[in-house]
Amino acid sequence: MDERTFGRSDQHASVVGLGTWQLGADWGDVDDKEALAVLEAAAESGVTFFDTADVYGDGRSEQTIATFLASRPDLHVLVATKMGRRVDQIPQNYVLDNFREWNDRSRRNLGVDRLDLVQLHCPPTPVYSSDEVFDALDTLVEEERVAAYGVSVETCEEALTAIARPNVASVQIILNPFRMKPLREVLPAAREAGVGIIARVPLASGLLTGKYTKDTVFAANDHRNFNRHGEAFDQGETFSGVDYATGVEAAAEFAALAPEGYTPAQLALRWIVQQPGVTSVIPGARSPEQARANTDAARLPELSDATLAAIRDLYERRVKDQVEGRW
Repeated sequence: MDERTFGRSDQHASVVGLGTWQLGADWGDVDDKEALAVLEAAAESGVTFFDTADVYGDGRSEQTIATFLASRPDLHVLVATKMGRRVDQIPQNYVLDNFREWNDRSRRNLGVDRLDLVQLHCPPTPVYSSDEVFDALDTLVEEERVAAYGVSVETCEEALTAIARPNVASVQIILNPFRMKPLREVLPAAREAGVGIIARVPLASGLLTGKYTKDTVFAANDHRNFNRHGEAFDQGETFSGVDYATGVEAAAEFAALAPEGYTPAQLALRWIVQQPGVTSVIPGARSPEQARANTDAARLPELSDATLAAIRDLYERRVKDQVEGRW
């Protein structure tokens, strides 16, 4: 699979990576054996980039990755983790002492001396403007606790603020055919600054697979049940902030645009891969079959101008008004 450079760093990542939130929690039940099988299928399909966080299953996702990589010393996988969501979300918690504590925990969970990439995990907006925060992140690099750092953001404005920081290696942002706003300013600014872009929530929490209907029932421990209206965390994280009923209808239209040989999910992933400035897209997978199908999207032919235009038209007609003013 093609690899792309993480902006200002010399690190490389497969253009399709693997998001591992679902291997920790909040997507229904998953057992350890199945989680390891997903990681194996992704790696065997050419994935060299895993994204995780200390809060996913309170460390379970990180630990599962460590177990897998310990069993496969032949692999070279860039592992990005995130920190900050295990405490109250106030700017005062984003200080060097806490960063060191969180870093120590993630290094233990992942079984490494130095983290490849650590990202602030959607912190409060004022954090992005704090010199002290970014000085503290620089200190983690100087202390060789991390090789590089980046941020995961909720809004385009937060992304642009972070990109202006001289040592930010990457910005992780929601980007998919139902969330196109980052194409206008964020991706061009990142390319200009040499900052990598990690596209998260690429399938709009599964909406873009075309598998769900208005009658679909999600498990009680699945965020698509308990966070549909932002009850637990930012609403934009679930279904990309699109109203579920609208999203189901728009997803059916989207699925009809898939060229022969593409699944709707592969259409969404291929669309993201083609956006200039994207370093890696990180779909999740709950089965080896899903992991392999996701990586296949990187090998499919480029989408035609006509298909790209049809996807844009669908976004403009059905989704844009629900999301652009908020994120």
